[in-house]
Amino acid sequence: MSDGAALPNPTDLRGWMRQDFPVLRPQPTRWHDNDAYGHVNNVVYYAYFDTAVNGYLIEACGTDIRELPAIGIVAETGCRYLRQVAFPEHLDVGLAVARLGRSSVTYRLAVMPAGDDAPAAVGRFVHVYVDRLTRRPVAMPEVIRAALEPLAACAGGRD
Repeated sequence: MSDGAALPNPTDLRGWMRQDFPVLRPQPTRWHDNDAYGHVNNVVYYAYFDTAVNGYLIEACGTDIRELPAIGIVAETGCRYLRQVAFPEHLDVGLAVARLGRSSVTYRLAVMPAGDDAPAAVGRFVHVYVDRLTRRPVAMPEVIRAALEPLAACAGGRD
């Protein structure tokens, strides 16, 4: 986070910068990410978000999260595009926790060209935890909570 300074407005993610994200995950662009207009298509950003969140969880938990008794189902996503990126750029996806609840987590995300401090796009991604078999809401698994608590503490997102 920024040298102890106040956090940017949580409802206007444009104020967030690279240093405000405790996790940065590399994300190469691919040839087929570009659309007919020569830049990464809007729908691809959601795949970047999903890959960053789940890749982080798998690595931080040290387990295949798909096999846990409760799984995170995407309940909400959003993205604000600030400037275009295109293949063959290398990107970083910044990850922070805006809110950590009993059975859900809200992530803040940013897509940034590698080495650039300002986001090209910012997003919101909400996981709600449900029983893997019944799909009924349940408490978040402790292994997931333990992986997310440091990110919530950094971003001021603990309930």
